[in-house]
Amino acid sequence: MKRGYVLHHRPYRESSVIVNLIIDGVGRVDAITRLGNGKRSIKSIVQPFQPLIIQFSAQSEAKNLSLKTVTHIEPASPPIPLTGNSLYSGFYLNELLVRLLSVDHQADSLFLAYHRALMSLAESFCSSHLRYFEKALLLELGALPSLQYDCDGNTIEALNFYRLVADSGFIPVLQQSIGHFSHGKSVVPGAMLIQLHQHDLQAEYLNSAKGLMRFLLKPLLGSKPLLSRQLFVK
Repeated sequence: MKRGYVLHHRPYRESSVIVNLIIDGVGRVDAITRLGNGKRSIKSIVQPFQPLIIQFSAQSEAKNLSLKTVTHIEPASPPIPLTGNSLYSGFYLNELLVRLLSVDHQADSLFLAYHRALMSLAESFCSSHLRYFEKALLLELGALPSLQYDCDGNTIEALNFYRLVADSGFIPVLQQSIGHFSHGKSVVPGAMLIQLHQHDLQAEYLNSAKGLMRFLLKPLLGSKPLLSRQLFVK
């Protein structure tokens, strides 16, 4: 038995669904589960943000090697209570995982980061919770530049500004040069990078951190827009 969450589900045949799961100690798993009927139906628990205890086998009735079969599923605790922007944020995290995490990627460390993000969002909404999860996801995918050292191996300084160089990392820039790069969102304050690394983002750097994360996620997501972003109030 393993802990897990449903990220997304879609109908499969008459009384089953295909579920995209994030599983503790495993990572992304796609599986088929029977919903059942009447009082025995498990439809109410096969939902996002419901902590689950799951067991699955490698065999699939669909004869698809990428799909497993859920053999046991039960709630581990009550659903995590997300509302408003926290709920939309949860859908955003789910969409990121479904879009970017392949089934054969054993991202076992992401379960805890995801669970912590949901618990934090349930307490109160703050965009910093999204930034910390995005950081964990980018790190798992090998797409996160160092937030501690610049391209030359020097420690990131709080009072400096840095420009992101693709596939290399951050290089320091003169403060008066910022205007040349601001529209590309590739120049950021060193203080923000330090706070992001330490999971201690202050309000003044939330927008800067958001711009950096979007800049880093864009080449991974491609041109297809994220549907969950449309839920947020502009």
